[in-house]
Amino acid sequence: MLTSLFPNVDWEKMWDATYETLYMTSISTIVTFILGLAIGIILFLTSPNQLWANKIVNFLTGSVVNIFRSIPFIVLIILLIPFTKFLLGTIRGADAALPALIIGAAPFYARMVLIALREIDRGVIEAARSMGAKTSTIIWKVLIPESLPALISGVTVTAVALVGYTAMAGIIGAGGLGNLAFLDGFQRNRQDVTLMATILILVVVFIIQWIGDMITVKTDKR
Repeated sequence: MLTSLFPNVDWEKMWDATYETLYMTSISTIVTFILGLAIGIILFLTSPNQLWANKIVNFLTGSVVNIFRSIPFIVLIILLIPFTKFLLGTIRGADAALPALIIGAAPFYARMVLIALREIDRGVIEAARSMGAKTSTIIWKVLIPESLPALISGVTVTAVALVGYTAMAGIIGAGGLGNLAFLDGFQRNRQDVTLMATILILVVVFIIQWIGDMITVKTDKR
């Protein structure tokens, strides 16, 4: 039945492209979570009246985040071509898309982390400080646990955005479903290939959202 509905689809290529999309999304989401969390914590702790209050560091970090967050992803990919080629020796393939995916998503997630941390009751932080807790203890025992549902919700939104980013990266040969939809679908006027690639992208997005929502609910103790 699938063959009759999608006569031009090469299923082996389609599954390979799906794997590449999942690979790019998973790796970039993990690295984005780590970098974005670190940057978001720095932004929070260096803001006024916080443990590491520092206007210069806060301004510089915030400026970098705002700059990279404001650049359209397709433009960012092009700007990072020399860096990607220097780093990996190529600009084609799933691995070559990772630098742009991470650099594009980490600042976005960092802002979501900052928003989540600002929602924490200041009294909880002050109580930990009054008991002589170290900064590292406050980060791991107060900030992250208290904001965990929001952090997971934020990384879910970021992962969904990264699926879309991988599709755009496919236009310049990064692989994945976006690349297949563009080369085998659009350029060869095979609408069934484009449609199938789109359906699989939507399936990936729905699964990510479902998993993220489930974990968010389980970690929310309110």
